Amino acid sequence: MSNISLIIEERAANIGNFMVGRLLPFRQKRAVGPFVFIDHMGPAKLKDYQNLDVPPHPHIGLSTLTYLFEGSIIHRDSIGSEVEIKPGAVNWMTSGKGVVHSERTPEYLRETDKSLHGLQIWVALPKELEESEPTFTHVEADQIPSLKLGSATVKVIAGEVFGLKSPVPVHSKLFMIEIKSKTVQKINIGEELFGESGLYILEGSVNSDGHTYGSRQILIATDSSLCEFEIEAHSTVYIFGGEPFPEERYIDWNLVSSSKERLKEAREMWKNQEFPKVPGETDFVPYPEFKKG
Repeated sequence: MSNISLIIEERAANIGNFMVGRLLPFRQKRAVGPFVFIDHMGPAKLKDYQNLDVPPHPHIGLSTLTYLFEGSIIHRDSIGSEVEIKPGAVNWMTSGKGVVHSERTPEYLRETDKSLHGLQIWVALPKELEESEPTFTHVEADQIPSLKLGSATVKVIAGEVFGLKSPVPVHSKLFMIEIKSKTVQKINIGEELFGESGLYILEGSVNSDGHTYGSRQILIATDSSLCEFEIEAHSTVYIFGGEPFPEERYIDWNLVSSSKERLKEAREMWKNQEFPKVPGETDFVPYPEFKKG
């Protein structure tokens, strides 16, 4: 990563009853390729009386990608999906013109001690798909393709690189890969990447041009084709990015669009509870008025 242009430190953010580490958006970098939002959840140890409960809330103009390292979450949405996501699997929900979903601790874990750790990611949709019909796909952990690079294991979580294609149905040219290494080794994958790229260090560290970068940092490259670094032993990193869109993307709370007018319209729709409902759920997250404008 001799072309590092920006280093982003994880920042604390409150998503209701749970604290997370916010990685994107950042004031100096609003997106990396089509990736517009990344939260690092945990690692958290929850007592028998503590549970994740994110009530129904809306999305437009994006796909959500949930990827867990530990724990379990029940996903329910207004399409009618109800799926338990476990470590290594991918939940991929494309909101299009509008979808509502909730995320909660499964019933069988609600009265026991538990852990929760993972990534919540938003990927913006191409302009022509922003008003598409919402869809949902769940991909089990054993369906995610992988390969070996020396002693490192590489998983292609989303997109197509190294001649491997993830079954996650992405809507633009992008990539998200996981690299886990048991030993120190050089990693040079620049010729596999394209567009913009970011490297998130979950655990361990990487070395580049005489500098060492530790966990909970994102390194943003100026040119993804120059992605070369040394990964330390027992480290895990995520490399993500792809072709950026020609139009800027705006974010209002959980809503993403290339049109500020569309964001305003969706905001009013949610306030008036005109979005579709999540079957079996009656509560919801109100629009945070302090973020108006």
